Formats: sequence, structure tokens, C-alpha cells
Amino acid sequence: MDAAAVTSYCLAKPEALEDYPFGADVLVFKVQGKMFALLSQRGGQARVNLKCDPDQAFILRDLFTAVQPGYHMNKKHWNTVLLEGSIPRGELERMIDHSYALVLQGLAKKQRQRLELLYEPSRLYAGL
Repeated sequence: MDAAAVTSYCLAKPEALEDYPFGADVLVFKVQGKMFALLSQRGGQARVNLKCDPDQAFILRDLFTAVQPGYHMNKKHWNTVLLEGSIPRGELERMIDHSYALVLQGLAKKQRQRLELLYEPSRLYAGL
């Protein structure tokens, strides 16, 4: 998956919006004002930061060399995934789904309930 495919996939999530709070070269994807993905380039390499369950984060880092501790993020809860082609598309989509679902779980109850009324739970919580 390249940066364009990641962008399309993230924006297809229910109520996902793009923002540039850190400048024009860092694209942030949010749901209900909370970040679930951050897309950037460093040294000419596209990368995406994704929220992750801490236990799963360490397992993914062991399985894939393209998965590293979150750059400029809480390294316990975030991974940086290099978009260099070694991670299968389905696995990267699963990581994005997981990040999105974790952020949804952290929303206020009223925000979650509103989304759960508007969208199928399978679309919201596919990554759990």
C-alpha cells in the first residue's frame, strides 16, 4: 500500500476527516476530533503512525521490520509503519481498522452511541 491508498482507506472510515495540525507535510486522520492515523514522509520514505494495543504493538514489531515504535508518539501505544511494500495490504488495512476502533472506544459514551446508531458496528469495530 502506498500513501495514496492509505489516504483513501482512512478517509473511507465512517466520519473520518483529514487535517494538517502539524504543517502541510503531515496529514492527520481524525474521527470525532481524535487522531487515528498520521501520514508523513521522512528521508523520502512514506510512513503512517497507527494506534495499537500495547501487546499487539510489540508482536507486530517482531513480525515486520517495517513496523517500528511510534515516531514522536507514545511508543507503548503507537507504531510507525514504513510504506515500503513489505506488509501485505490486508494486514495494513487491519492495522488501520484496529487504530480506528481503539480511538472509537476512547470516545465519550455519547459520541460512541451516536456513531453506533448511524453505522454498522462491523464498520466501526472491524479492527477489534
